[in-house]
Amino acid sequence: MPDDLLLSVIRGATLSALGLFWVIAMVRWVGLRSFSKMTSFDFVVTVAIGSLLAGAGQAASTSGFLQASVAISGLMGAQVVFQKIRQSASAGSEAIENEPVLLMRDGQIDEDALTATRVTRGDLLAKLREANVLRFDDVRAVVLETTGDISVLHGKALSDDLLDGVKHAV
Repeated sequence: MPDDLLLSVIRGATLSALGLFWVIAMVRWVGLRSFSKMTSFDFVVTVAIGSLLAGAGQAASTSGFLQASVAISGLMGAQVVFQKIRQSASAGSEAIENEPVLLMRDGQIDEDALTATRVTRGDLLAKLREANVLRFDDVRAVVLETTGDISVLHGKALSDDLLDGVKHAV
């Protein structure tokens, strides 16, 4: 193996390990919520951190590695700030995150909600099957969450409190 290639491999492995340790240190400082998918902002931060970590491992210079590390710190810091805003003011929360949307209630599909959220009937049916729903009449509610996940609530009864903050009419 040529010396240049060996040095490149060693550099990439070392920088990747250092970047990973930096991300772990940041997660310990910020908290486990840093990689949650509670909001679309959280999801974007998680994807961006993954991209920056890859960039840190491929950095051709120390300054490139430091730039990626600082960017990771900045994203996690922004995530903390946005979380504080979400906790302290509902107006801040509304500006930062999407609102969950009710797609189905008491066995009835809301076609307007599907159209407005660009969720296909096929996607909805797939989620119902994943949730082991056997009959539409068993479904109390289906919610498109702020993360893009679809929650299926089924059974005999549903507490209305579980739908607090969910947009009923699109």
